[in-house]
Amino acid sequence: MQSQNQNIQKRLPLKIILVIFLVLVHLGTLIGIIAVIGANSHTILGPGREIFTGELERGARIRILENDTAILQGFLDEVIEAFNAEFASYDIMAVDANQDNFIDLEQAGPFGFGPCVIFQANDRLMRFADGGHIFPLPIERLDAYEYISNEAWNAFFGFVDEIIVDDNGYPVIGEDGQPLRQEIPATLGVPVMIQGPVIYYRRSLVPEGTLDTWGNIYQFNRERNAMGGATRGYIRSLIDPYFNMGYLFSFGGYIFGENNTDPSTVGLSQNNAYRGVGVIRQLASSMDSRVTTHELTPLLYDLLAQGTVAATMTTPDVYTLFIDAFMRNGFTREEAIAELGVAPMPFLPECGDLTNPNPNLIPTIMMGGVNGYAISAWTDYPNAAFAFVNFATSFRLMERRHELLGIVPSREDVAEHVGGMSQIINEKLASGEILVMPGIREMAQVWNPVQSFFASVSQDAFRSFPRYANPSGQLAALVTLDSAITRAIAAIS
Repeated sequence: MQSQNQNIQKRLPLKIILVIFLVLVHLGTLIGIIAVIGANSHTILGPGREIFTGELERGARIRILENDTAILQGFLDEVIEAFNAEFASYDIMAVDANQDNFIDLEQAGPFGFGPCVIFQANDRLMRFADGGHIFPLPIERLDAYEYISNEAWNAFFGFVDEIIVDDNGYPVIGEDGQPLRQEIPATLGVPVMIQGPVIYYRRSLVPEGTLDTWGNIYQFNRERNAMGGATRGYIRSLIDPYFNMGYLFSFGGYIFGENNTDPSTVGLSQNNAYRGVGVIRQLASSMDSRVTTHELTPLLYDLLAQGTVAATMTTPDVYTLFIDAFMRNGFTREEAIAELGVAPMPFLPECGDLTNPNPNLIPTIMMGGVNGYAISAWTDYPNAAFAFVNFATSFRLMERRHELLGIVPSREDVAEHVGGMSQIINEKLASGEILVMPGIREMAQVWNPVQSFFASVSQDAFRSFPRYANPSGQLAALVTLDSAITRAIAAIS
């Protein structure tokens, strides 16, 4: 489903562009009139003026926006301290942007309030490409370039509109008096970590083989429930779109047409996706009514540590938060590491019935993402910012990020070195079992309708008069969902 050619329109800010023309490094050929920025080129702005010249801006102060976990676990402080020591002779200093994790660069950047380097998920970063708020990057100059898979790079691939120039480097003017532009490919971010759901569990509480299939988990939950008391088996909120969309994907549903590039087509109801609705409904029935809200989400760390919950699902980058919770609840760090297990996604029954005792099994295909760095087009120090990105994506620092945060590194050499879930997640991304969130702007109109839908499906397990107990009701609900998303997109068009 993932797009190889996400159709991202980009207008570079007037403060940074008069013209752009293309050098294709890997061909060694100058294409004189068209500006192309991609994996094997470098960016030239204006007649003879490059953005990423490699000449560091002495005295630069580059503001770094990292995610909350990296700040809380001390990673940002470490990387800033190491970078500043490395580049002290240039009088270049990185500082914490000390801004909201999900700053709106479109609003803040033009007024000088945005960061120079932004770390966010691919769907958020790629929205900044529309409007020219982040730079296309000469990614082949990065030390990490050859170690990151095409699937991870593709999360930041798009198209940008660039000015066509003549042989003298001047814009070619059209009949309307405006410079002519051409849509060309670009890479606008640098992958750092791969996000894909994993199962966290208590080794002493979950029998071997339980996490192999969702059918086993369903039965495990029913057995735990029959024991009475407050303890539960596997549990998590079933209304979160990020974690629950995969049940539809696994049976052939998709978000947008043309490999997630065509928002005029919405396909969550397609193929046998209705079976995923049945799976969600069955899982909800094996848990309790708390799964119909977000009530559980902030509690899961301590519930797992206390043994009230035996297993849950979330992302790899919060591993250290579980360890911290175990230590709050009486474990030593060594005991916590030994007791906390992490497992890949269980298999699903092809028929969609978790009670089937001998089903054909299929992989669970889940939604994921690629978090990475982008460089603001509003920064005065693009070369220093690029040097920071190169530094922060080195083998040593990606390994250190993994050590401190438990993330899955996008560098395959680091993932292979640390092994375990990091290597498994990289392999699942390559095999198509993790589908990266679409990076087009219309994706913003998907989240709310889908969350409302999943809330209704999970509530259905507890209704006296269910709406989605049979395939026809499940399919009709998905068709209605597709229509709701289509209308929401049309409202912003």
